[in-house]
Amino acid sequence: MVSTLQWVLFGLAVYWLAVIYANRNGLLPSFVGTSGPILTLHTKRGRAFLNWLAGPKRFWRAWANVGVGIALVVMVGSFVALVFAAFNVVQDPATQTVSNPKNFLVIPGVNDFLPLSAAPGIVFGLAVGLIVHEGGHGLLSRVEDIEIESMGLALLAILPVGAFVEPNEKQRRDRTRGAQTRMFAAGVTNNFAVTVVAYALLFGPIIASLSVAPGAAVAGAFPGSPAAQADIGEGDRITAFDGAVVESNADVSAMLANTTAETVEVEIDGERTERVERTVLVTQTVRGGPAAVAPEDTITAINGTPVSTTAGFYDAVEASPGPVNATVERANGTVATTEFVAGAYVRVLDGDPFAAGGAPAGEMLVVTAVDGERVVDTRELVRYVENQDPGTTVSITAYHDGARETYEVELGAQDGGGFLGVQPVFGTTGLVVTDFGVQLYPAENYLGALGGGGPGDAGLVQWFFGTMIGTLILPFASAFGAFNLPLNFAGFQGSITNFYVASGGPLSFLGADAVFVLANLAFWTGWINVQLGFFNCIPAFPLDGGHILRTSTEAIISRLPIDPKRRHVRYVTTSVGVTMLVCLLAMVVVPSLL
Repeated sequence: MVSTLQWVLFGLAVYWLAVIYANRNGLLPSFVGTSGPILTLHTKRGRAFLNWLAGPKRFWRAWANVGVGIALVVMVGSFVALVFAAFNVVQDPATQTVSNPKNFLVIPGVNDFLPLSAAPGIVFGLAVGLIVHEGGHGLLSRVEDIEIESMGLALLAILPVGAFVEPNEKQRRDRTRGAQTRMFAAGVTNNFAVTVVAYALLFGPIIASLSVAPGAAVAGAFPGSPAAQADIGEGDRITAFDGAVVESNADVSAMLANTTAETVEVEIDGERTERVERTVLVTQTVRGGPAAVAPEDTITAINGTPVSTTAGFYDAVEASPGPVNATVERANGTVATTEFVAGAYVRVLDGDPFAAGGAPAGEMLVVTAVDGERVVDTRELVRYVENQDPGTTVSITAYHDGARETYEVELGAQDGGGFLGVQPVFGTTGLVVTDFGVQLYPAENYLGALGGGGPGDAGLVQWFFGTMIGTLILPFASAFGAFNLPLNFAGFQGSITNFYVASGGPLSFLGADAVFVLANLAFWTGWINVQLGFFNCIPAFPLDGGHILRTSTEAIISRLPIDPKRRHVRYVTTSVGVTMLVCLLAMVVVPSLL
């Protein structure tokens, strides 16, 4: 099957051939230039506007000086961060999705974290970012009395991939280092300013105009689950459960826990009702674990007792002292029986209380009881230990390689409670089960991450910039574990729009669809502009950061009693640039090689 990236590369190849043909045959107008597959559109229009805008020169110089300070801080920060990131990759080269080379490309549909549906917002944000960035260079050029030869856009097919301002190079070189530095920093200053404005609109009137729709939001259903078989899936909202109104995700979890019925009626979007036949579906297992059960298997009985709910499964496990015999219906329809010890599956950590009590350090054990109380899963073990006082001696029953052992362990201290010293595996012997089978979408959490609810007890500035940093991570939320959100956020689009309504805010009168559009434009405009700002602050040529590094280095070395000064400037700029390149290559290449 041809991937999206392959289609994109094929399209670019065809487009490039067309550009070459048109250029060689004189089919392009005089204002269109080419550089490889890039088309550049040149114009001299707009220079009069820049001349007028550059009138208050003292203001613009002060504005640019602030930008120089910001750019220098970001440059140093980006250099240090990239070096540390590359060092960490070399130390722990495990390949992660986020380090895949294609995920360094801000191309929707190619980057795993940027869906194709986000393209309109990303293109809009990119266009705004390019215009204000290069407009900043042009404006400060005129403030410093540097003539502008031309300006324009760079296009890859119909996509804006760059903008440019061509100052008179002789005049630029004749200006002071301070004037040149302000001119180079003007672009990133404007990008950061646009980010602040876009996010102020997003966190303020836009998000205030959205609220979570009533019901439980369904992010998806596990394959083969009772919900999937009842045609419940991504984008659905559960609005009633056995006739009881559902207001939030928590209601569904509580209602499932409080009923033993094998069949439940679920209302979807207030429009249709589905009957769900509950079964105990395995959704997750641990590789190499003691239970010969796989995801999508269904457990139909424990020790001969039929089970159709998770509560029934846990009750049947609890009735057994340790080993259980499970009847399992495989995903392919075959039926098998398997025996395993049911309990909390943990790894004993060396040097901690459990190992000190005689448990084999580094080994996997199944804990079945603590102080005589049956333990059926990891959650019960953790809860019991945390509720004990440090220094308490507990009796732990566990199985190691099929042999039953009892350990007397004096608990350590952690966060005011007891500490055992294990690395737990979630579930019952590494098995995670469900009797319904949906993954719920935490719609309220995402709204909160975007500023919903306001600053609360935090100061306005602290809240704003904290929320802004969190928002920048949202497209990669699942990879970084941001806000404990299970899914990445790429704007209000697709099925998740069913989880929100326009109400209670200054823009609610526009309707949900219009507010979603405004939210997506503000979200991606802020996100893209901060990326452009940080990227251009990288201290390497031909980026703005490289030019600022050169002028700043010249300013420092000119005051030192060393010669030749130009050579030492070149040493510094080249060393920094090469270091940045090596670190970037290490981050991209090393994970796929080691």
